[in-house]
Amino acid sequence: MRFVHLADCHIGGWQDPKLKELGISAFKEAVARCIGKKVDFVLISGDLFDSAIPQIELIKEVAASLNKLKKEGIPVYIIPGSHDFSPSGKTMLEVLEKAELCTNVVKYGGENTLSFTLDKTTGAKITGLLGKKGGLEKADYATLDKKNLEEEQGFKIFMFHTALEEFKPKNMEDMEAQSVASLPKNFDYYAGGHVHYIFHKKEGNSLLTFPGALFPNNFKELEEFKHGGFYLVDDKLNFSYEPVKTKDVISLTFDAENKTPHQVEEDIKKELEINETKDKIVTLRIDGALSSGNPSDINFKKIFEQLKDAYFVMKNTNKLSVKKFVEKEVEGTNVEEVEKNILQEHLKVAGTKLLAADKEKLVLELMATLDKEKGEGEKTADFEKRIISEAFEVLKIRIK
Repeated sequence: MRFVHLADCHIGGWQDPKLKELGISAFKEAVARCIGKKVDFVLISGDLFDSAIPQIELIKEVAASLNKLKKEGIPVYIIPGSHDFSPSGKTMLEVLEKAELCTNVVKYGGENTLSFTLDKTTGAKITGLLGKKGGLEKADYATLDKKNLEEEQGFKIFMFHTALEEFKPKNMEDMEAQSVASLPKNFDYYAGGHVHYIFHKKEGNSLLTFPGALFPNNFKELEEFKHGGFYLVDDKLNFSYEPVKTKDVISLTFDAENKTPHQVEEDIKKELEINETKDKIVTLRIDGALSSGNPSDINFKKIFEQLKDAYFVMKNTNKLSVKKFVEKEVEGTNVEEVEKNILQEHLKVAGTKLLAADKEKLVLELMATLDKEKGEGEKTADFEKRIISEAFEVLKIRIK
């Protein structure tokens, strides 16, 4: 027996048409590989689509690929994920199942009791729980009666779409998760989804895996993983991770600390000259504080022109800033004295025509005004109006 385990396809997740098409291409490639390897069945552990009701064009593409598997006699077993699950129950997965293109294995045999779906060719017994937004599937695990699941004999697969506290990646500490102890015991294979990272853990007679996204879902994933993939597993729990590459990805990071916009441009230009970017996805990350100018002064239009032969270019400047003030040690025995010394230091370079004494007086009065608190029983709107009025008086601004 051999089967493929994939998850988090997120078909339709990218807004850009080119990247959206690559997501579809990755799914088509995975299906072609399943057929080529003549696997017995395919598992999809949630988030086949990026939404419960995807666009009709996306449905057509996915249905056509699933139909190819059906014609080859390769069944597809699926669970809804946090993206393609809908509380109303109206999801495209039901339509695909009705068309006999896949089987949703989240089936209840009674209250809080799951039943198995039997793969007729191999005898594998498959079940699982769906994923919900915000980790709300926790309640389903808490009330699940696991006795019949754990006592069932044969080769068993449990599909799930949730993060596990013990196995969360370091950069996902805040992700809602639950303990691995919440999963039913005595299963041969645990087919995970939801967490976009490649992970496996073999313990005793069980194997648990997360195959990650079939195609990277955001800038960071493109940087880190470059591509997606799936697990190929047999009944002896021998496994391999099979990458699915649609386009090569070049990820470049630049440190803008204490540099001018022009210097950053030159750094990017030099790096691009030594990299072959034709028909590739290129990600540019620029971090740090510029010594002068503004992030908008970097001529990205010119940089993108240099990358005109690339398949797609993305930039990330979320951590790019401007160094407004240099760090200095300031003496003082209390807060007021420290504030005064800082003020005098910066007034030396302040670009006004006022005398130093007048500048200091103006700033101190304005600071005192803005430091006032709302009076007892004073409405917020009245408080804001009073502060603005007093600030205008300090600045000698008259409103007609």
